Amino acid sequence: MAKQFTLGKNERLKSLKAIEQLFKEGHRFTVSPFRINYTTTTNGLKFGVGVSTKNFKKAVDRNRIKRLTREAFRLQKKILEDKLHEDRKGLNVFFIYTAKELPVYEQVLEKINSILKKLVKIADENNSSDT
Repeated sequence: MAKQFTLGKNERLKSLKAIEQLFKEGHRFTVSPFRINYTTTTNGLKFGVGVSTKNFKKAVDRNRIKRLTREAFRLQKKILEDKLHEDRKGLNVFFIYTAKELPVYEQVLEKINSILKKLVKIADENNSSDT
């Protein structure tokens, strides 16, 4: 049985080279309280998340925000994965939390949903411009 709702090691954006390329050459948009950087690739969906030390001094707070964001992404990523698999494309995505207050999980879930819908729309536009 396939594990549908996982966020495994191969789905995390960990390569320093890939992250540098993402910030240097990638595209970005904002859905408050997140800034999203993304770039197209050929190998599946890779995801990363960051929180500023400037806004959250305590590591406990930063880790909580990252945990909430990863969980919301993990539960909803299927719509984006299906679109990318259908188009035989890949995407590197990095979320940066920019607000100054701790979020509520429902708020994060709602925002991640709207971000994923926007990424599906972007992937669809890129696919139609390629053909």
